[in-house]
Amino acid sequence: MKRSAIFVLWLVILAPVCLFGVPPSDEGGQGRLKAELQTASSQTVMVPMRDGVKLATYVYLPTGEGPWPTILVRTSYGKDSVEELAPQANERGYALVVQDFRGRFNSEGQDYPVFTHGGWGERKDGYDTVEWIAAQPWSNGKVGGFGMSAPGIALNMMAPSRPPHLVCCYVGVAFSSMYHQAAYQGGAFRRALVEGWLGNEGFDLRNLKLVREQPDYDDFWKALNAESVASRVNVPTMFVGGWYDIFTAGTLNSFQTIHQQGDSGARGKCRLVMDAYGHGRNDDLVFPNLTPPATASAWNWFDVWMKRDGQGLDAIPVVQYFVMGDPNDPNTPGNRWRAAVDWPVPADARKIYFHADRKLRLGPCRDLFESLSVEYDPQNPVPTIGGANLTIAKGPKDQRSVEGRPDVLVFDSPILDRYVEVTGPVTAKLWVSSTATDTDFTAKLCDVYPNGRSMIVLDGILRMRHRDSMEKSELMEPGKIYEIDIDLWSTSLVFSPGHRVRVALSSSNAPRFEPNPNTGEPSGVDSRTQRATNTIYMDAKHPSHIVLPIVSP
Repeated sequence: MKRSAIFVLWLVILAPVCLFGVPPSDEGGQGRLKAELQTASSQTVMVPMRDGVKLATYVYLPTGEGPWPTILVRTSYGKDSVEELAPQANERGYALVVQDFRGRFNSEGQDYPVFTHGGWGERKDGYDTVEWIAAQPWSNGKVGGFGMSAPGIALNMMAPSRPPHLVCCYVGVAFSSMYHQAAYQGGAFRRALVEGWLGNEGFDLRNLKLVREQPDYDDFWKALNAESVASRVNVPTMFVGGWYDIFTAGTLNSFQTIHQQGDSGARGKCRLVMDAYGHGRNDDLVFPNLTPPATASAWNWFDVWMKRDGQGLDAIPVVQYFVMGDPNDPNTPGNRWRAAVDWPVPADARKIYFHADRKLRLGPCRDLFESLSVEYDPQNPVPTIGGANLTIAKGPKDQRSVEGRPDVLVFDSPILDRYVEVTGPVTAKLWVSSTATDTDFTAKLCDVYPNGRSMIVLDGILRMRHRDSMEKSELMEPGKIYEIDIDLWSTSLVFSPGHRVRVALSSSNAPRFEPNPNTGEPSGVDSRTQRATNTIYMDAKHPSHIVLPIVSP
């Protein structure tokens, strides 16, 4: 997406009263905002960090006399991506501070390695900026962090450094662990996301080289896993995500770890909002009733913590989530917002078994020998069609064009005669073997409509060299059967009567994930590949299945 698109989109989606005051398509309104910005009290300051590097920092102050509480946005996208927040923030009595990441736009220093300078390590650009704000005469000492996507990641990295004057954060669509959710999901390189984002935004090319050279979860990646230091976080945070977002797991994990394990200022005080979309909308399925509750508003969150010292928190549900459904079914219990006291919500973890006749059944196969095999050719991988993507087509798209391939195994439930709600984490447990020493296995959950459309809900992958640990690689013994789990992340969807539940199993999904060369070498090392025969077992001793969290009506 364009640099400003993520901010514009999410601020419109998440605020019941648009945070900009006018919709982005209102050209006259945008012109008035630009005029307001030109007359606002603003200044640009080069703020020194602890190592002497100065970061370009843009300060927008309300009219009148302060001091004021301050909203801070640290961004890799440049001030133009968020400066339209200034009139709204100022009108509500907030100063707005926007800062370019180290090495980006007008800031000094290097943007390499990305995201490492603003966290809890040796350099703490976020911490230093918060404390600089608090020392200014126009500041009342209260700073709230706001960020969507990369700026949200910056807040996830900053919070464990515990700036004394940070009061709260509002974080949207951000990872909590760069390795597990951005770079190497399931141990497989997220090629389209990493190469697309770093390349499109013009980052130092050494960032991509660094990611490619470290396919195992090592000390570098551990320093970019905020979940491991959740107990240090001492400020309440509202986490906002979407079921088709590239970082859905990051949003959910951030909420769970900090709300349950954070320090006293954060534990039990965080909130979670999950809507139906991701890093951008799509038009393939347009869900009705998507306008979020007023309690999901960023302004409301900042007012609670920076103006009312936490009063009003009890009026905000701990979890607010949108349950998706068939947009054309007026009777569906989906397509509405729900509230919960925690995440995940109570559900029955139902095992749905794969059978060799390509059916999904509630019971496992009783036969002693049942399996299906595919030949996986890295030179001809299954193409990506929709799902949790950023730089390629995203969202719930029809999978039929790839489901007929010989290297895709499709399993269907009977036609449903009642509503079935799936809300929570989804996992595929498989027993597998391969003729190769390393390969991938993929799983995809789809909602099949009465007209045949097979709309992707979730997908996941596991690189077999990481079947036991992401920290080290261990090759397979060809022909040996292994038990594995594929994490498809989480969703909330009601399947309507007349629909089917579908699961597609394969060994590739490119360019979302870089194809495994099957040679035993990490992908991207060289151009060599080999074909592999990959087998999924579904007999009495190896009852491969998918686990769906079924919520009772």
